Amino acid sequence: MVDDGGGTSVITYQIERRSGVATYMQIVLQTRQALRLGVLAPGDKLPTAKEVVETAAINPHTVLKAYRELEREGLVELQPGRGTFVRRGLGTAGTASHAPLRAELTAWLHKAEEAGLDAEDAAALFDACRAEVFAAAGTPRTGPTRH
Repeated sequence: MVDDGGGTSVITYQIERRSGVATYMQIVLQTRQALRLGVLAPGDKLPTAKEVVETAAINPHTVLKAYRELEREGLVELQPGRGTFVRRGLGTAGTASHAPLRAELTAWLHKAEEAGLDAEDAAALFDACRAEVFAAAGTPRTGPTRH
C-alpha cells in the first residue's frame, strides 16, 4: 500500500513468531528501521490496529502497545479517530552520501543471486555478517516491507 494522500499505510509488519522477540517489539523495531531507511516519513499513516490484526494475526492490544511505545519515543502521534501518524524520521539512510554504499550493496546482491542465493538466503548471510561486524563494534543490531 502506498500513501495516496488519503492516509493509506505504507508498511506491512512481518511477525516472526519463533524469533524470541516480543511481537510488540518486532513492530517497534520494524517501524524504527522503516524510519531509518526512509520507507516511512513524517506524515505517513501507520496501519490501523485492525489492519495489523488482519494481516499478522496478532492481538490488537499488542499493536496498541507498540504504537504507545513509538509515541513515547516521539516517533509517532496517535490521533483519536484519525489514526497513528509518523512525527519524525530516524537517520539519513536515504541521503546522497550513502549512494556509493547502496551501489556496492546492490552489486553484492546481484553477485549473491548469480551464486544461487535466493532473497532469504542473501538476507540471512547479510544479517550474519552484520551481527559479526556490529557486535565487534559494540553496536546493537536489530525489517518492515514497503508496498
